[in-house]
Amino acid sequence: MQYRNLGKTGLKVSEIGFGGEWLERHPEEESVELIRYAADKGINIIDCWMPDPKSRDIIGKGMEGNRDHWYVQGHFGSTYQDGQYVRSREMKHVVPAFEDLLKRLKTDYIDLGMIHYIDSEEDWDKSMNGDFIRYVHEMHEAGVVRHIGLSTHNPRMAKRAVETGIVEMILFSINPAFDMHPATENLDDMFGEYEQGLAGIDKERAALYQLCEEKNVGITVMKGFFGGRLFDEKTSPFGKAFTPAQCIHYALTRPGVSSILCGYDNKEQVDQAVAYETATDDEKDYASVIASAPLHAYSGQCTYCGHCKPCPMNIDIAMVNKFYDLAVQQPEVPESVREHYKALGTTASACIGCQGCESRCPFEVKVAERMVKTAELFGC
Repeated sequence: MQYRNLGKTGLKVSEIGFGGEWLERHPEEESVELIRYAADKGINIIDCWMPDPKSRDIIGKGMEGNRDHWYVQGHFGSTYQDGQYVRSREMKHVVPAFEDLLKRLKTDYIDLGMIHYIDSEEDWDKSMNGDFIRYVHEMHEAGVVRHIGLSTHNPRMAKRAVETGIVEMILFSINPAFDMHPATENLDDMFGEYEQGLAGIDKERAALYQLCEEKNVGITVMKGFFGGRLFDEKTSPFGKAFTPAQCIHYALTRPGVSSILCGYDNKEQVDQAVAYETATDDEKDYASVIASAPLHAYSGQCTYCGHCKPCPMNIDIAMVNKFYDLAVQQPEVPESVREHYKALGTTASACIGCQGCESRCPFEVKVAERMVKTAELFGC
């Protein structure tokens, strides 16, 4: 298992994480064993947005005796009322729900205290002005919550959270289909029809990922498989089927992303996700699927897929392109981006313009031109 820094939190999280929302589908003993199995495979981050007692009890028992291994995303505002999940900012529900989370998870702290599911301006105002956000900060100051995060499906709300400096990480929905969809306050819109003619990643989403990279705000990924729709050409908006490895690789190649939290029904699915770590470049290759799809393309846009490798001068073209994209978003090149770029060792100035990489790029990116521009921008 490979591990990545989760933004400025200082936590080293597994690239493959555990999204816990399917646990309640199965007998408790079976799901508890699944969590322990995932830990044995090196998975060390788990999300518990679910407010129902069964899911929380399962995670608590699954971590018992091994709490230090796990980084937990626990949510403020996910409540259980009359046997139903209710997203709430009312303190009479928020406080008992969070206390219940601690009790059922058999822990006295949550690693990542998530401000739960803000997709609208109205909910932002309600959450960020009053007792709700004060309670989050109180738990943080008391050490009950080690780091503050936020979950959202709306890039505008995510961007707002990053810019306020309130959060150290975000839980965000990322997959090739969502990335071509403009911002919306209604999650259901994301699962609707995708119009023919949409081309490439939505600019607000691309800007969000770059902002997170620049500000060192980590991203954990939810809905990476588009609810399983990407696995079937009949339900995939691309008209082509993806594999789990391709979806995982897509998410992990977005700037700022640290971990993708997959949902599991059984050990075989855990194995399938973890197999990403030993997959070949061909098995991870999502770019060819997108480029050959009858609907949609990312023509002219670098998706950092690495298809351009190998470079005769050993330039990490994907990373050079990523730092260039980060830098041009700002009036001046941020020093942090400049230092990361220089740390690559072999920079864009080493490009000899052979254009061999361009013949391999599925999206017809003018790589040689970008190398010249990057060398001019960074001065090396």
